[in-house]
Amino acid sequence: MQIITASPFYPSQCELAEGPMWHTKRKSYFWVDINGYGFYEYTSPGKEAKFFKTPDKVSLIIEYNNNHVLLAIKGGLVKYDLDKNQFDWLLDIDKDILNNRCNDGACDSRGRLWVGTMDSEFKPGAGALYRIDKNMQLKKMVANTTISNGLVWSLDNTRLYYIDSTTQKVQSFIFDEESGDIEYEKDVIHISKEKGTPDGMAIDEEGMLWIAQWGGFGIYRWDPCYG
Repeated sequence: MQIITASPFYPSQCELAEGPMWHTKRKSYFWVDINGYGFYEYTSPGKEAKFFKTPDKVSLIIEYNNNHVLLAIKGGLVKYDLDKNQFDWLLDIDKDILNNRCNDGACDSRGRLWVGTMDSEFKPGAGALYRIDKNMQLKKMVANTTISNGLVWSLDNTRLYYIDSTTQKVQSFIFDEESGDIEYEKDVIHISKEKGTPDGMAIDEEGMLWIAQWGGFGIYRWDPCYG
């Protein structure tokens, strides 16, 4: 086993830091502080990160254009103007379920946004994974989730890998890139509780999955073919 040493990137002192994102046009890093009700932008070493306050818990930030980002907050999806500090509400997501909030998400190769929801007190089966099409149509793709978390696509875009944290596993879905539809295939990775709870996830150029394992004190690299 090869061990890579991690070091602090920025001493943000967040309550619940999530969703790091590199903004290609602004050349800056963003991340959210869910319990801190806001998100950060960090431009270069030695400088202070700028904090943006949000009206409710924000769990996901996505690049939109030079001065706008998309935010998944409690109740839905908003567009935020970074220069004017202005929110534009775009779409309701579980807004009628008072204890639910958005959690992790990602964009697929065709620009569709996928966002998961969860109960703030982790009620089993209260959340779901949704797909948001370009015309702002919302479709529930995976129902009865508990802590909807990491999701990535295989390098050839034929699989969607997805984590519902409390299941201690990574699921594989057959993914139709053209339509965005998915079909459950199998469980590809099972993680023992001794190694922590699977949370966020990324994929590298070799198709390996990098999973942040909460309580496991690290990020682990998994092969989805032999997990």
